[in-house]
Amino acid sequence: MKKEKRIRIRLIIQIAFFALIAMGVLNHYLIERGINIPFLSVASLHGLCPFGGVVSIYEIITKGALIKKVHESSLVILVVLLGLSILLGKVFCGWICPLGSFQEWLGRIGRKLFGKKYNNFISPKFEKFIRLIPYVVLVWVLYVTAITGKIVFDAVDPYYALFNLWTGEVGVTAIIVLILTMVGSLFVERPWCKYACPLGAILGVTNKFRIFKIKRNASSCIDCGMCTRTCPMNVKVQNVEEVKSVQCISCLECTSEFNCPKSKTLNIGR
Repeated sequence: MKKEKRIRIRLIIQIAFFALIAMGVLNHYLIERGINIPFLSVASLHGLCPFGGVVSIYEIITKGALIKKVHESSLVILVVLLGLSILLGKVFCGWICPLGSFQEWLGRIGRKLFGKKYNNFISPKFEKFIRLIPYVVLVWVLYVTAITGKIVFDAVDPYYALFNLWTGEVGVTAIIVLILTMVGSLFVERPWCKYACPLGAILGVTNKFRIFKIKRNASSCIDCGMCTRTCPMNVKVQNVEEVKSVQCISCLECTSEFNCPKSKTLNIGR
């Protein structure tokens, strides 16, 4: 299979999940108005987002129940997602998450506008600092949700805003965050994923012990740096023999299957 076809497969999967979520949200909106599209999910966006399971952990432990508005499906999706991440790392972020895909598509415009400068506007030292923000966001969300017993992340969540903007249910803050994410995507690859996403912060930990890892064969590597340049998350792939960075989204763009010019040099395996 040619590399172009492999790249197209990931794009098809991204589009499919984006469309699936969009149609599910639309169907939920229509159901509330007495219209139902057959064969589509009837769950709200809260029921289709695994982060709902995360924010409900305290409520489940203390009261044996989920946060209001969160559906049991969120918990099921979270468990499946964690299992998938233990196997393959943050594959959800790189292949499935609609917001991640949306940022990536906007990034194509930025890449055309800025060329090689794209995704390199932020200095490595400063970036190392701001990459800690997702963990701060995660702690804040869990704490506030625990003491209020309510979903608070909706107020700033660009994912929620993206798919509910037209419903009139989205707050101003979330809209502003969505706009900033969209504008930021023209300069930096996946800015929300890198610098704010609390779910990504959790899933990133699995990269440390995932079963199937991205490995670099140093003996056949020609040190061209293509792997590092094509990594959307700015992971210095060329400097390691095994990618364990919490930033890696398992998009496989760096591998010999996609962009590495040397066969059997960068691959995923045990």
